[in-house]
Parts: sequence; C-alpha cells; structure tokens
Amino acid sequence: MNCVRASPSTFLTVLFGAASLCATLCAAAADAPAATAHPFAAPQPATPIAPAGLGGLGQVTLALLAVLATVFVIAWMARRMRSFGNRVGNALDVLADIPLGQKERAVLLKVGQTQILVGVAPGRVNTLHVLAEPIELSRSAVGMADGRPSFKALMLRSLGK
Repeated sequence: MNCVRASPSTFLTVLFGAASLCATLCAAAADAPAATAHPFAAPQPATPIAPAGLGGLGQVTLALLAVLATVFVIAWMARRMRSFGNRVGNALDVLADIPLGQKERAVLLKVGQTQILVGVAPGRVNTLHVLAEPIELSRSAVGMADGRPSFKALMLRSLGK
C-alpha cells in the first residue's frame, strides 16, 4: 500500500489555516446579535417597489406621441421646402409620366410653351419627341396616366363623393 507522506511544513500550514478559520467564525458569532434567526439575512427587510401605474404609462404614451408628431411635422416641412424652391414660375413642369419597364419611364415635360417627351432610364435621359403643338391634358387624364386611378380618386370614390 502506497502511503503519501506529507512534509511537516504542509501539515503546519493546514493546521494554522484551520485554526484561523475557526477563530474568524467564533469572532463573527460573538459580534452577531442573538435575535437574528438567519445569520446571513439582511439587517432590515427590503421595501417593495410600487408598480408603475397609469401615470407612468400615460407619460410614455405622451412622449411617444410627441416624438411621432415631431417626425411628421419635420417631414411635412421638408416636402414643402423641397417643392417651394424648385418652382420658377411655370417655366418647367412634369405634365405626365408612364412606366415603360421596371426602371424606364416616358415623361411629358412642359418647358415654357413647348412640350417635350423624354425617355428616362437609369443614368440616361433621351429626348423622344418635341411636340409641335401642345397637348391639353385634363386633371382626370393626368391622374389616370399610368392606367390606375390616383389615391385621391380612390378615397373620394370610397367616401361616396
């Protein structure tokens, strides 16, 4: 049978470690009050946190509505400013456009009193035809230029107007 022999220094180290652990536990037990049932319990019970009521939910809802309103106001202002700076009288206007493919369109432009039909593709714009006499377009023809009714026409029809 093999027997492991410990050196005297290892034995003394273990003995002093056990003695110091016992001394620490005895000192902690003497300092602790005798009334505590659980030696590792908190000195006083934790106070419960009140759940957030409708006031907190109302504040969150109001803040969300304020952020959404701000986003819509900024988008509306940006759209108004973009169209505001582009107009130079009635010198240049897009009268109608129709998709010819996934990325190609035919666009009827009014430049001064002349109407020009251009083809628009990614990275390219070509003049297709310069009209000798301008075409008069009605509002319903412009809204139905691509074969589909406009959103405004659909809304008016659904409202019965």
